[in-house]
Amino acid sequence: MSQQSRRDFIKTGLLSTLFLGSGLTTKKVYHDVLETGKARNIIFMVSDGMSSGTLAMSDLMLRRRDGKRSNWLRLYEEGKVSRGLMDMASANGIITDSSAASSSWGCGHRVNNGAVNVGPDGKHHKPILPVCRDAGKATGLVTTAEITHATPAGFAVNVESRNMAEKIAGQYLERGIDLLLGGGNRYFDPAQNSQGLDIYEMYLNEGYDIVRDKTELGRRVNSNAPLLGIFSEGHLPYSLDYQHTAELRENIPSLSEMTEIALRKLSKNEDGFILQVEGARIDHAAHGNDAGGLIFDQIEFDNALGVALAYAESRDDTLVIIATDHGNANPGFNSAPDEHFDKIAEFTYTNDWIHSGLNGQSSVSQIRERVEAATRIGISIKEAEAYQQAVKGTYSTIYNKMTSPQAVLGQVIANHTDINWTSTSHTADYVEVASFGPGSEAIDGFVRNTDLFTVMVEAAGVRDYV
Repeated sequence: MSQQSRRDFIKTGLLSTLFLGSGLTTKKVYHDVLETGKARNIIFMVSDGMSSGTLAMSDLMLRRRDGKRSNWLRLYEEGKVSRGLMDMASANGIITDSSAASSSWGCGHRVNNGAVNVGPDGKHHKPILPVCRDAGKATGLVTTAEITHATPAGFAVNVESRNMAEKIAGQYLERGIDLLLGGGNRYFDPAQNSQGLDIYEMYLNEGYDIVRDKTELGRRVNSNAPLLGIFSEGHLPYSLDYQHTAELRENIPSLSEMTEIALRKLSKNEDGFILQVEGARIDHAAHGNDAGGLIFDQIEFDNALGVALAYAESRDDTLVIIATDHGNANPGFNSAPDEHFDKIAEFTYTNDWIHSGLNGQSSVSQIRERVEAATRIGISIKEAEAYQQAVKGTYSTIYNKMTSPQAVLGQVIANHTDINWTSTSHTADYVEVASFGPGSEAIDGFVRNTDLFTVMVEAAGVRDYV
């Protein structure tokens, strides 16, 4: 290759990257919605931080442990969905964060990482829930994260930073979101939030029902009032810890239970509804290289998907979109005997639970006991010492991203399960997207994240309210 040709090649590559990150495109890459306005309802399911290996391993676990398919893969096998790959780049990066990702769906524009529906030029773009609200539809957000977290916020608010939790809570109220279920008491409680505001009282004054536990949630399902349900100080617990802790099961609703309640309430609206449901802790488990946390939270997300499909499959007026916002840590089951994978079925607690009971003073024997209590795996003295060094900050490896206690414990568990990781952070993968119902024909092949906003608007027939 000549020097001039090499310069042209590099220039072309740089321009391609610029266009990818800037949100510019040279052609439309989604198909047309065939019947505008036929989707009375929209259910948008988000498995946050789901790499393709996560989807595969959760399906394998269900097939091997329970003898059944996952709902997501069942749709593929039965040919009931349009399926594609999606480019999730943000305005300023090939790799997106959750706020830019959700905003791309929520307003149809790419924004910088960390922003929520606010463009690089400072322009505020109207999100999809207010669009649908103005068209007369009911609106709802359900998540296993704090309700003010990036993904739910991306469908409803405009803030310069995803970290403006109290402002996000205030905008939910201003914009009349009908149903909000998740965690995050610390942002609503005046004794804990940064501004000393009693945000619960603000919601009460606007006629909302406020619930704080599973029992009270069940009692309010038939109420016609808007609903705010906050079930933990921060994020909701991981599904694996939840399943093995009676107090959590008694007081906190699962994602599938919240989804069922949301559909029962929102479907009362004669003009239909839009609901986003997020399995948030899949992403958190991937960040923590936590195989048990990851697989069982993905399975609970699939349970929630089953609830959504049970509602939608009996109708012809509901668009279901199933997506992830980015890959994370790219986990996968490596070449090994099947029984190594099957060990995950015996786990009773997450790596997060293991970390919570250990510190810099923990002995090797205490580390080994804690790991065995959670996983039934007997790790070696050498493995425990590596974790001990990571907690103290003295562990080193060639790849610096894999020296944290979370990464080291993930590698220790991988020695016994052969489920391993590439990092503890988001990846640039093109991600899975599937759709079912009216408008789903438009999501087929290779799509850009911003296309999903257009598809929802056209399918629901709410273009005039954008």
